[in-house]
Amino acid sequence: MPLDHYIPQVHLRNFYSRVLGDRMYATRKSDLKSFTPNSKSVCGINDGSTNAYLKEDRSIEEFLKTIEPKYNEALAKLIEDKIDEQCIYTISGFVAYVISCSPAGMRIQSGPLKSSVETVAAMMEARGLIPPPPKELKELGLGGESLVELLDTGAVEVKVDPKFPQAIGINSIRRSLAIFGNCRWDILLNDFNQSPFFTSDFPAAIEETRDRLIINRIVPLAPNLAIRIRPDLTIDKDLADFSFANFSCRRRSISQNEAVEINRLIVRCTEDTVFYRDDSAWVQRFIAKNRHYRVESGISKQPTRNGSLLISRLKIVETRPRHT
Repeated sequence: MPLDHYIPQVHLRNFYSRVLGDRMYATRKSDLKSFTPNSKSVCGINDGSTNAYLKEDRSIEEFLKTIEPKYNEALAKLIEDKIDEQCIYTISGFVAYVISCSPAGMRIQSGPLKSSVETVAAMMEARGLIPPPPKELKELGLGGESLVELLDTGAVEVKVDPKFPQAIGINSIRRSLAIFGNCRWDILLNDFNQSPFFTSDFPAAIEETRDRLIINRIVPLAPNLAIRIRPDLTIDKDLADFSFANFSCRRRSISQNEAVEINRLIVRCTEDTVFYRDDSAWVQRFIAKNRHYRVESGISKQPTRNGSLLISRLKIVETRPRHT
């Protein structure tokens, strides 16, 4: 049974400590425990790349063969301002893979699927296509008058196999790659050794913009390098291709305050484990302050003539229980 890494090891090795050698520092948000792993010992799941919903159940591994060997070369091209199609393909493919195949990505994409099932079930019930709940459930205090009631009370819950959204992501991963590669990128150079970028078990942080329809992606690639992917809604996604004709970028050295804000987003969007090169005194406090957040799909419903239109929007939500 192969150990498949949902965050490529070649990415994590860029965050190895200059003190530890072939290891890096890590802290879990869940319990603030720190440790010093190597890239092989983290972000791996036995048979994680195998997906029985696909005709070729390990097709994602073939895709990764076109991404991982070129990763470090792509970083050098970004830093040296020698960006070409191969560089864009590699980095876009890395981002598409993380979003599709990491546990965080699968969890996030399960949300819209769950809402779709619940909405369709309610529509079917309203049309008399689903029988009423068994009376025995109500007698036991577990049921309601309808399926909608059961869903609302939590007596019935829709659960999505996380492998299903993974399969959808894998099946459309080349399209996702093409879309990312036809966006506008900010190449963010971090010259502050005291504030290097972190990475994580979900290194595809989100950043809200003034336009509610647009969510940027902040992707740390190395301690001194990150990109901001800025979607362009004027580009027809169906016309996105691998010549990356619509790609554009701007390069700039960021301020220390910007480096701090980017690291804040990285920590808040981390699923559980933050990785970093330097064990500076401020790091633990910073992670502790920003650990009670994660990315979720916010679902809103708009009534239509035939039912409901579901609108999904990524957002960073606070996970700490609020006192009433």
